[in-house]
Amino acid sequence: MKQVFVKGPITPDFIATSIAKHQSKYEIGAHNIFLGQVRADEVRNRKVAAIDFTCYEKMANEVLHDIREKAFRTFDLTCLHIYHSIGEIKVGEVCFFVFVSAKHSKDVYEATEYLVNAVKKKAPIFGKELFEDETHQWKVNKTW
Repeated sequence: MKQVFVKGPITPDFIATSIAKHQSKYEIGAHNIFLGQVRADEVRNRKVAAIDFTCYEKMANEVLHDIREKAFRTFDLTCLHIYHSIGEIKVGEVCFFVFVSAKHSKDVYEATEYLVNAVKKKAPIFGKELFEDETHQWKVNKTW
């Protein structure tokens, strides 16, 4: 199983290195990237300062493995990567990185949308919103 969880934020260097590793894969004609970033939402007059992500890692890895395998069965992909942060991620930092590659653009667009929504709906990853006033609450994901 692929390693999905990254301690702390997903850095620009990590993202750039991931992209660079694909330059020698000449069968790829298209890449698509989704980056999830922590927003400074306002909830009941409190502003989010960070999100503290936790998960049941063994269970989450199994669910993410199944999501990944379904994507390969459903779309004509060359490769795909899913990374999610664990720990406290501040507003403006990247916490979710999906990178999809295929021969053609149609496949990467459809697969990316599927992957992002499937992870949000199915993976046992939990975010506690940490507010500027030092209060907190569990975040509820909205998927469309």
